[in-house]
Formats: sequence, structure tokens, C-alpha cells
Amino acid sequence: MMQTTTLPFPTVQTRRPDGEGSVQVQLDPTVNIGTAKVFAVYGKGGIGKSTTSSNLSVAFSKLGKRVLQIGCDPKHDSTFTLTKRLVPTVIDVLESVDFHPEELRIEDFVFPGYNGVMCVEAGGPPAGTGCGGYVVGQTVKLLKEHHLLDDTDVVIFDVLGDVVCGGFAAPLQHADRALIVTANDFDSIFAMNRIVQAIGAKAKNYRVRLGGVVANRSAATDQIDRFNERVGLKTMARFDDLDVVRRSRLKKATLFEMESSPALDAVQAEYLRLAAQLWAGTDPLAPTALKDREIFDLLGFD
Repeated sequence: MMQTTTLPFPTVQTRRPDGEGSVQVQLDPTVNIGTAKVFAVYGKGGIGKSTTSSNLSVAFSKLGKRVLQIGCDPKHDSTFTLTKRLVPTVIDVLESVDFHPEELRIEDFVFPGYNGVMCVEAGGPPAGTGCGGYVVGQTVKLLKEHHLLDDTDVVIFDVLGDVVCGGFAAPLQHADRALIVTANDFDSIFAMNRIVQAIGAKAKNYRVRLGGVVANRSAATDQIDRFNERVGLKTMARFDDLDVVRRSRLKKATLFEMESSPALDAVQAEYLRLAAQLWAGTDPLAPTALKDREIFDLLGFD
């Protein structure tokens, strides 16, 4: 008969609590961005948030605005097409000085991008052990201490937002408007519904409100339109699934740097129109998120 060996299991007294180090941090309520208009971009993973954020940043800069883009994803590639490289993250540089922020210079964590867009990558905590809220809080605190936000007109947070945990919802505590990037499919809209819930929760205590939806890589918008009508959202901009977008990432370039064509010119014009609309101000939306079952019933097939 085969003998089995029972491995010793840690006692309750010696075991580390599951999720230790992952508890959402409380951000300092006295640290605020200031007079800049702040936008937070959310959406399902892989939906094109970084592409949307970067080209929107360029569009604002083309309108003469001083723009700062903050990437809030451990992948830290939000500003890749703006800077043409993966820049060091705030967490990287803080670790290099043993987390003594007073030893840092602006050029250690803020990098110039295309057309003058300032770029920061917050980075993320070690997988499974930290809180994205701490990272966002430290980034904003550093920017304030170095007075970088005093001369900024627009701040764009590009946020990991497939399922918005409390930590990665932290940019909503600074934002005026949140934008949701989605495609015309069930999974993207399901994620959008979760983001609507997160924004609604933050709106109870902070000034953030939903600005609207950006339909990305979508020739049709029938599913998006049905969801928007049901919950009280509206589409602010739409971008088709064009190969030039894929090629721009490969070339480490924004869409404003690619060779002109009628299709690309239309995309650039749409980004410029969206930036002008956001700068002029948008009415706050207060959508009512659906229950999971309701989304299946609304968008599912018979």
C-alpha cells in the first residue's frame, strides 16, 4: 500500500493573512492635482486605452494645451508611442533611492514625448502583493512636490481597468471626467458596466463624473448603442478598426506621425474634435449600471 506524506500546514498563528499587502491604501485627501482638467480613461484590457489616451494627449497638445499623461498599468507602455521607448516607472525610481522621494529630480520620472506631451509611467506593485492605489498616490504626490502640475492644462490617466479594484480606481479621486473605451462586443460592454459601477461609487464622495464612451475598433455600434440607451450613456467618439493603428504601434508612433491618407486624416480629425469637446466641457452623466443577468438578456442571442 502506498504511503502518503502529509506536509505540515502552517498554524493560524504563523500563516500570513491571505492578501496581506494588497489592502487598498487610503490616499491623502489634501493632495489634489489643482487647476488642470483631469480625465481618466478606462476600459477592458486590450481594448486600446493606451492608443486612445496617447492620441488624445497629442490632440490636446495640437490645440495648444500643456498635457501630462500618466500611465497606471504595471505593463507601463501607456506612453510608448509618445516617448518611443519604455520609460522607467515611478516605482522603479523610488526603489532606486530606497523610497526617499526627496532625492529624485523631475527628469528621473517625467519624460518628454511627441509634440511636448509630458509622460509619466506610475508602474505597479509586485504581482499579487501590492495596491495600485499606493502607486497612483505616490505619483500624484511626487508631481505636486515638484510643482509640475502648476503649469499643466490637461492630465490624462490611462488606467488598468478591466475589473476596477479599489486601488486602480484611485485616479477617479482626482479626475473631473472618466471616459470608457469599448468595442461593439459583449465582453467589452460587460467590463464597461463594471466600470460604470466603480465610477458611480467614487462619484458619491468625489467630483468625478462620467463623460461618455469611446467606441474603438468598431465599424458598427449597435450593441454599444443598446447598452448606452438602457443605462443612460452616450458615445462621444468612434474609431474604426484600421490597420494604420496597428502599424503605428509597431513604428512607435502616434497616429499624428503616420503618413497621411483619407482614413487617417478622418481619425486625426475625430481625436481633435473629441479633445475640443472635452476641453469645452461635457455634461456629467449618471448612468445606472445593470445587473449581470440584465446584460445577458439585453445583448445575448435568442
